[in-house]
Amino acid sequence: MIFRIAGVFSFLFLSVLPLTSVAVSERETAMISISGEAQGTTYHIKYYDPKNRNFKPAIDSILTEFDKCLSLYRPDSELSAFNSGNAHTIRQRWFYQVLKRSEEIYNATGGAFDPTIMPLAEAYGFGANKTFDPENLNLDSLLALVSFKNIRFDSISVRKTKPGVKLDFNGIAQGYSVDIIGKFLRDNAIARYMVEIGGEVLCAGQKIGGNHWVTGIENPMKPNALVATVKLSDRAMTTAGNYHNHFTKNGQTFNHIIDPRTGSMEQTDLLSVTVFARDAMTADGYDTAFFVMGLEPTKTFLKNRKDIDVYMLYTNEEGQLLSFMTDGIKDFIQEK
Repeated sequence: MIFRIAGVFSFLFLSVLPLTSVAVSERETAMISISGEAQGTTYHIKYYDPKNRNFKPAIDSILTEFDKCLSLYRPDSELSAFNSGNAHTIRQRWFYQVLKRSEEIYNATGGAFDPTIMPLAEAYGFGANKTFDPENLNLDSLLALVSFKNIRFDSISVRKTKPGVKLDFNGIAQGYSVDIIGKFLRDNAIARYMVEIGGEVLCAGQKIGGNHWVTGIENPMKPNALVATVKLSDRAMTTAGNYHNHFTKNGQTFNHIIDPRTGSMEQTDLLSVTVFARDAMTADGYDTAFFVMGLEPTKTFLKNRKDIDVYMLYTNEEGQLLSFMTDGIKDFIQEK
């Protein structure tokens, strides 16, 4: 659920409004908290600023512009323009950056992450049209449209090699929006912050006093409860799971994560995948891919990727909730 102009974007020139005055020493600098709505969800941002600036108007403007670029749900977005045609001249560099990172993750995971999955998502009722008839689902014809190899792009334009190909960046764009806000804060000399949009998190520095930022991982078997807390610093964290976005048809449960390689939505023992990376776009793309790949293939994949860490929740044959985490994150996760 997400969301060119040549030169610097106008929203970067928005003035920030002062909050109540605080002392400028590190010890007395207050943490500023702002929140709002974007991309069909909520955001929460905390940061330390000796100048005590309120960045909410500027951040809301950035998120609106991001939405105009990459939203599936805005008919006037660049993404919608591409999906409704055969080619598109890129106006906003964000489009190109998401395409580039998507291609990298697609190639690295053998197609387990593939933003051309939209025809399948629509057929399963996860698009704007919520109707789904499993008996009339023609996987062969749909899978012919699902491959990132059907996309050609550079920094100027993007086109499809056959009619009917559509892009869906819901598995990566929200993470990128978190990175965009983080960059905005850094560009304004903010070195300590936590940005969270729809559960995707990016942290920089530490809180005053040297404490880490702390966030949580939801327990997929106990709504509104945490299974673990996480200490973060200079890292992003995103989660993919099969326990929120699903529906039942004729007694069968269908989850929102589809395998783009096969078109299937088969049940799995894996309940959630939390990925830790240097940036949220990378983490967001890989959490979807790892969920599709499954527990053991993900473990094998990560043996050669020390730049990524993962925390996975799954059930055994007795239905017990179990966890797996890579070594790089063990010192920062506290399980409940």
